[in-house]
Amino acid sequence: MNEECGIFAIWEHPEAAQLTYYGLHSLQHRGQEGAGIVTSDGEELHVHKNTGLLTEAFQAGDLDRLPGRQALGHVRYATAGKGGYDNVQPLHFKSEDGSLAMAHNGNLVNYQGLKSELERTGSIFQTTTDTEILAHLMKRQASDQLREQLKGALPELVGAYSFAVMTEDELIVALDPHGLRPLSLGRLGNAYAVASETCAFDLIGAEYVRDVEPGEMLIFNRDGVFSERFMGTKERALCSMEYVYLARPDSNLEQINVHTARKRLGKRLAIEADVDADVVTGVPDSSISAAIGFAEQAKLPYELGLIKNRYVGRTFIQPSQALREQGVKMKLSAVRGVVEGKRVVMVDDSIVRGTTSQRIVQLLKDAGAAEVHVRISAPPIIRPCFYGIDTSTSDELIAANYTTEQMREKMGADSLRFLSVDGLKAGIGRDASQPNCGQCLGCFTGQYPTAIPNEKNALVGSGKG
Repeated sequence: MNEECGIFAIWEHPEAAQLTYYGLHSLQHRGQEGAGIVTSDGEELHVHKNTGLLTEAFQAGDLDRLPGRQALGHVRYATAGKGGYDNVQPLHFKSEDGSLAMAHNGNLVNYQGLKSELERTGSIFQTTTDTEILAHLMKRQASDQLREQLKGALPELVGAYSFAVMTEDELIVALDPHGLRPLSLGRLGNAYAVASETCAFDLIGAEYVRDVEPGEMLIFNRDGVFSERFMGTKERALCSMEYVYLARPDSNLEQINVHTARKRLGKRLAIEADVDADVVTGVPDSSISAAIGFAEQAKLPYELGLIKNRYVGRTFIQPSQALREQGVKMKLSAVRGVVEGKRVVMVDDSIVRGTTSQRIVQLLKDAGAAEVHVRISAPPIIRPCFYGIDTSTSDELIAANYTTEQMREKMGADSLRFLSVDGLKAGIGRDASQPNCGQCLGCFTGQYPTAIPNEKNALVGSGKG
């Protein structure tokens, strides 16, 4: 499972490009297919972007060619082959009114309908990313003021989005009315920063100020910083998988630390799905916190039973199933001295297609584990995500097509248990007075916070932002 993108922007700092580079480095886990930075010197936008990791997209001297005191950066993950340079963000547009840069995290579920209507009325699209929709909608507004264009265009969008839009002399960020994706405001001296996760603030020494509210725009210009609403807040629905898997453990999402939330999920899992065992291990990296919580609650030792090789490329790009399976063995190895002869609890954060879990169970048994009990610190994923995670149809989801017992048999585990939906809500610890505790639970329950298109066609032709 992969998340779509990460956004970082900074306003009024003499080293804007350099700080944006470091901020994007903190967000690299949110996208590895492309990276870009746009800066403004007050008169002109300067752009550098390329495919690949941040360190591949930027070489020596590239940042020196990005002058200015304001910058907008983006790291991108693409699905369904919709990569390539054209879709790397920030997108850059030029018109007689000036230049515009735009970055987006999320997915617009009404993208296809909007695109078809815009093309029928004369729009010509330069990319296959849904991000470009906003630029076309903005140009159709009566006003030539950036904030008014956004206030007119954003309500036409349905889905998950945090947008950052920058001109030569203004920066505006906006969050969808459900708050499906995280976005936070920080301050560094007299400068301001905006980031998809607060871990980016820690790296550059910025102080967290607050989260951007759903339906809110933050406007940065020469007159100061202002907040305006483009829509009223709807039912709060921050993506649960941000806490379970996607965000870095040192980030805080709406003032809840991700590592702490994952530990609570592990503890809840131990209460709901106790098992006689000798040792607990977690699948690196996102499951470690939950495994520690499980071990503490179960009063079992936590051990590094699985080791991750950090110098192996991404296995999903391998051209054959056999090579992908070999790639898993290259990425992870079981520690025989820890698991041999032991009843092992293997804690993982989620099961999507089930193939990786099956291989990890086999790794542990090949290393001599007497039993392998799989415990998942989230409920079964039975429905796809339409808001920016690359699970496009139920056909791809093992839990949508098999019972828990059938899944256990397929992966060769001695037992398999998932956390309940109630356990997930309680473990994350968001506001219990809100519906679903203010979380999106669509992939676990099939109940989504917005209208969604036909599942089979939901992501066809849609590049991700």
